[in-house]
Amino acid sequence: MARRGLTFVQKEKKLNMNLVKKILEWIFEIAVVLFLAFVLVYFFGEKVVNVGESMSPTLENGDTVLVNKLNYSITGPSRGDVVVFKPHGNENTHYYIKRVIGLPGETVEIRDGKIYIDGEVLEEELETEPVLEAGVAASPVELGEDEYFVLGDNRNNSEDSRSADVGDVLKKHMLGKAWFVLSPKERFGYLK
Repeated sequence: MARRGLTFVQKEKKLNMNLVKKILEWIFEIAVVLFLAFVLVYFFGEKVVNVGESMSPTLENGDTVLVNKLNYSITGPSRGDVVVFKPHGNENTHYYIKRVIGLPGETVEIRDGKIYIDGEVLEEELETEPVLEAGVAASPVELGEDEYFVLGDNRNNSEDSRSADVGDVLKKHMLGKAWFVLSPKERFGYLK
């Protein structure tokens, strides 16, 4: 009687290259989506809550807005932009939200309830009341190379560039441009 030894048959396993390729594609696609989500949230999705009534009727107290932080790294703010900043770069204060009125190199003055830019009356699309308190702009304010003059839309109830506490705003102190109202839902939409 012949003795049989134990034999183990080892099956050669072949790596399914199609499966590996598919898994690598999924990993790549997930990485791209995560990267794009990070970029979108970081540059366009920072949320800031408006404090006070200084931007009424554009924004009300408690409105949550999204801030575009990328825009001003490419270009500077334009007249009429609604910007988010910390006065004098003070990290110990809340963000202010105001509208850009004066641009670098311009002279801003407020007299007889009207805003003058380089001696010409500022024509705005936004309807506002005459300015009752000119503050520091009662005399001409000359803006430096990187300075902006900002006002709240509620011109007679706003702490803005007319006040020494806020003053002219440097571009480097701006978080970015407020571009979208998230809440409350009845105000949901793009800012003008």
